[in-house]
Amino acid sequence: MKVGILGAGRMTKALASKWIAAGHDICIAGRTLDKAKALAHELGDQATFGTFEDAISYGNTLLIAIRHEGVISTLEQAGARSGSFQGKIVIDCSNPVEIETFTLVGNEQNSMAERIQETANGATVVKAFNLCEAQVWEMEPPLFDGRKLVVPYCTDTDEAGAIGSRLIKDVGCQPMLLGKLHYARHLEAMAAIVISRLFGGVDPHSVFNWITPNPE
Repeated sequence: MKVGILGAGRMTKALASKWIAAGHDICIAGRTLDKAKALAHELGDQATFGTFEDAISYGNTLLIAIRHEGVISTLEQAGARSGSFQGKIVIDCSNPVEIETFTLVGNEQNSMAERIQETANGATVVKAFNLCEAQVWEMEPPLFDGRKLVVPYCTDTDEAGAIGSRLIKDVGCQPMLLGKLHYARHLEAMAAIVISRLFGGVDPHSVFNWITPNPE
């Protein structure tokens, strides 16, 4: 799979390294070409770099891993309303959380994932990877009490769901499909709780995990 990633920070590095190990090819775009280039070189031969437009064109699947304040404007500048995302599967791991009050910001009726889908004409969005710090995704693999981390995700189509599930498995986790994309509102609200605890000083490897008596 070819994955274009918007963002060149720690989250990108953590997920991209796992996806490369699973055989995927990556194109990274960051605030500057130098930052994207440095990370691509660190990740190895299966990673390349470019502008946001380059990464969007490169990947059939895209990951948005930039701060929530800049998501919509970045997509618009990259031609999202004009069809540059047509046919793409877009993974959104952003959280529109105000870190002084730990409340959601923006349109109360729509999640960030839903706003991305409204902006990126022709794309299908998957909400995933938003409930943990990058340190969790860096774990080899993310195990808690000997159990795989369960990663909830949501999307509107079976095709996008299959892609989301595969990428979750490729980081060593167990996918849990919640339903349609409107469930992203609940995932983002859960993230506000996680972020408040992290800012309160808990170990960044802390997670909410779904535990069943007889795990698969």
